[in-house]
Amino acid sequence: MEIQTALLTGADIEVDRLFYQALAASGPTSDTLSLFVEMVWAFYHAHGRPMAWRETRDPYRILISEVMLQQTQVNRVKEKYPLFIGAFPTFKTLAAAPLSSVLDRWQGLGYNRRAVALHRAAGIVVADWGGHLKEDPADLVTLPGIGKATAASIVAFAFNRPTVFIETNIRRVFIHYFCADRDGVTDGEILPLVERTLDRENPREWYYALMDFGTFIAANHPNPNRKSAHYSKQSRFEGSDRQVRGRLLRLLGIGPASSRDLIGELGEDPVRVDRLLLALQTEGFLEIEGELVRIRS
Repeated sequence: MEIQTALLTGADIEVDRLFYQALAASGPTSDTLSLFVEMVWAFYHAHGRPMAWRETRDPYRILISEVMLQQTQVNRVKEKYPLFIGAFPTFKTLAAAPLSSVLDRWQGLGYNRRAVALHRAAGIVVADWGGHLKEDPADLVTLPGIGKATAASIVAFAFNRPTVFIETNIRRVFIHYFCADRDGVTDGEILPLVERTLDRENPREWYYALMDFGTFIAANHPNPNRKSAHYSKQSRFEGSDRQVRGRLLRLLGIGPASSRDLIGELGEDPVRVDRLLLALQTEGFLEIEGELVRIRS
């Protein structure tokens, strides 16, 4: 499973070889993990990716980027992030904006409920937290749309605190190097390794390094995350409820409309459209008064 590619130097490949040799002989000992850490740092120092959200220490901007990156590829986030920040540069401006404007700027990122959650979270931060993001993950998970992993990542990147978390690329790295010979690997098995290898003096940069290394592995090997117990293949988008929901929100972004007009414009089954409209209302996207549907103000 060693990495053999033109991107790595001879010294990098030698460390890779020594790591596997040590892992086979002794398992994940401190010496073995030191070789792993050396390998990840060496790759990052040579091939780390520049990203706008890595150039800021503003907790608001880091929160926005982490929520965007939850379910959207990096290249798309690189395109949309500066536009969103340009429109809503602070918690206060995001909280004060109409939801329709937030959804408009979110277009192209997918999973629009994240935009609704961010809008609500900004309102809470402004109204209840004095406009400043708290530094404890236990507080952050009380915000809409923020789970344990996202809360921990925000704290690591915004405040450089040594939290322990797993996301897609981190999972990929640890499965590739420590669990490649089996299936059904749980995050509970990986977390102790994440904690043991964490750079507690510089967790922010260490997690950048792991994520970039995970992207590199994805480009050069079959996806190790298929061996994860938590792996699920993304469902087809074309013709899905998610696609129709997006089309509904785009139409309503132009202005209020009757459900009858929306059904006619979409050319979809009326029962399906009504079901999706009710779901969007329940999730906080829409207001429905009789036949008239509009994006929540």
